[in-house]
Amino acid sequence: MATIKMNLQYFADEKTEKATPKKRNETRKKGQVPKSTDVNTSLMMLVVFLFLWMYGGQMIITMFANMQREIFTHYLVADVTSESAASLFQSISFQAVLAVLPLMVLAAFAGSFGSFIQVGAMFSTEPLKAKLNKLDPIKGFKRIFSARALVELAKSVLKISLVGTTVVIMIWTNLEEVMLLSQKSVTDAMSMIGWLTIMMGLAVAILLMVLSIPDYIYQRYDHEKQIRMSKKDIKDEHKNIEGDPRIKSKRKQKQMELAMQRMMQEIPNADVVITNPTHFAIVLKYDEQKAEAPFVVAKGMDFSAQRIKKRAQEHGIPMVENKLLARALFHQTDIGQQVPPDLFKAVAEVLAYVYRLKESQSNELRSRT
Repeated sequence: MATIKMNLQYFADEKTEKATPKKRNETRKKGQVPKSTDVNTSLMMLVVFLFLWMYGGQMIITMFANMQREIFTHYLVADVTSESAASLFQSISFQAVLAVLPLMVLAAFAGSFGSFIQVGAMFSTEPLKAKLNKLDPIKGFKRIFSARALVELAKSVLKISLVGTTVVIMIWTNLEEVMLLSQKSVTDAMSMIGWLTIMMGLAVAILLMVLSIPDYIYQRYDHEKQIRMSKKDIKDEHKNIEGDPRIKSKRKQKQMELAMQRMMQEIPNADVVITNPTHFAIVLKYDEQKAEAPFVVAKGMDFSAQRIKKRAQEHGIPMVENKLLARALFHQTDIGQQVPPDLFKAVAEVLAYVYRLKESQSNELRSRT
């Protein structure tokens, strides 16, 4: 028996169910989303090297022209001091930053766009919070030798091998130009090296973009596996959202009791009670100032019907037995609603009978007095 109980507990705690929308929102708020860093890296490299391919030469010429103008107009005629050397260094650094700034902006935009197409608009500071459990050596050891770590290692080895192969192929196909670099001028050699570097960067960027597709698919699969829930987790979440079933049942019972009390308070002012005679009881009232047609004050079935009839008897409210009309009113109307048009005639006949009965009773009282 104990073994069966343990097996049932194991299956109840096993993470076999897909995450609920609530669990997905919670993990997203914590910054836990499926994301491949290769998408960001490949987009950044592609944008940067495309920019260098189109505007790299002009950017370098502009940067060196500005540096030369600063040097020849200011620093060659200046005294060689520590202040002038520091000023020269600052000027060169500033020109280099201005030249590289467009690349940095493009790289940042490409990285942000890569994240956006994967996870959408999201901002979370949860990953930046310090967590002491990350310093746990046992958990760190488990992370290092986990299946996920082995997959990441295999991915890294594969990427390094493919990138290295791509670079070797690019150099091999242009080996003749590389071997002749020593015989070219500095300008031509630098131009050749720059062109070859850009071509290798573009090739590597395209390769990483291709590799990022299966990597993103794996990241989604691994994320879905990490956020799986057990049947017990889903049940507990449902309890937290909907409330404990026992408390919910008690609340519903209390609401029904309050509704019954309100109905009982309205019965003494009603005109008639239409009965089944045992299963249904519908209390009607006609007030020209409130509604154009008679409306339902209270209704009940079985035990509630018996309570309604008892209350009506205590206050002398007439009761009329009409099985078909009672059943139709019970199923077609709610408390506070007017009688449906197709039942007007039947209800009018009942009210006319009640009014004649009340009039005859009042005439008897007068004759006795």
